[in-house]
Amino acid sequence: MQNKNQAIKLTTFFELLRWDKPTGRMILLIPAGWSLYLTPGANPTFLMLLRIILGGLLVSGLGCVVNDIWDKKIDQKVVRTKHRPLAANKISLKTAYVILFLLILCSFFLTLSLPEPGMILSIKLAFLALPIILIYPSAKRWFKYPQLILSICWGFAVLIPWAANEGNLNSVVLLFCWLATIFWTFGFDTVYALADKKYDIEIGINSSAVNLQNNTKITIQICYFLTSVFLASCGLINQMDFIFWPIWIITSILMQKDILGVFPEKKQSIKNIGNHFKKQSIYGGALLLGIIIAS
Repeated sequence: MQNKNQAIKLTTFFELLRWDKPTGRMILLIPAGWSLYLTPGANPTFLMLLRIILGGLLVSGLGCVVNDIWDKKIDQKVVRTKHRPLAANKISLKTAYVILFLLILCSFFLTLSLPEPGMILSIKLAFLALPIILIYPSAKRWFKYPQLILSICWGFAVLIPWAANEGNLNSVVLLFCWLATIFWTFGFDTVYALADKKYDIEIGINSSAVNLQNNTKITIQICYFLTSVFLASCGLINQMDFIFWPIWIITSILMQKDILGVFPEKKQSIKNIGNHFKKQSIYGGALLLGIIIAS
């Protein structure tokens, strides 16, 4: 019985951090990979990759805990989220705050393990990112496009790995990689927000899916187009091998084609919105593979 209770607690812990849903972790780690393999220096070491992957898991878990603390009452009113551990009262708020503190502490010590000269710059970026991550879940209450705040959070997944590997942020390639990540995140998270659009309107909270109204589809298309353009710019500047370009063309087309599976609105469902989200991790991963091979 004790072992069973421990298993239940571990499962609840994984659910709180969303570690039971790998797509959301992958879609954060992919831009980090873009950044690491676009750096002008040597490709990252195995130890550096391990640090970045672990850091991505810790920070994504941290973000999910913060989100659920802010949104406990809202989550209880939404079909998709009402079974989350905090919303379903599987764990207490006190426990959630303890877990949040431990995740912040572990993330900090992981950053301290980075080699010089990147450690100091990475710590500065982490301290800059933390308050944005902590306030992001509140943005839907006071900002029309909270997905933009999330995109900025996601942008640190590009900046910190680059800083850790290079020790600086002085690169046009980094700027383009960061912009690609910002637009990609805004696009796929706007699609994700469509799943809760009806509830957001009823509750009276914001999302880009609500406030873009009839411009939602074209905005997502533009975001994906700009993502492709900025990554292509990175490829041109880095003079990537030919193999990257067929992968880039195919994934760019598929990213646009997949939007058609979400619209028109009368055909939307949580399932096809979820499928779109999963496919974006596949396309982003394919682009990462192309960058790795061509580097």
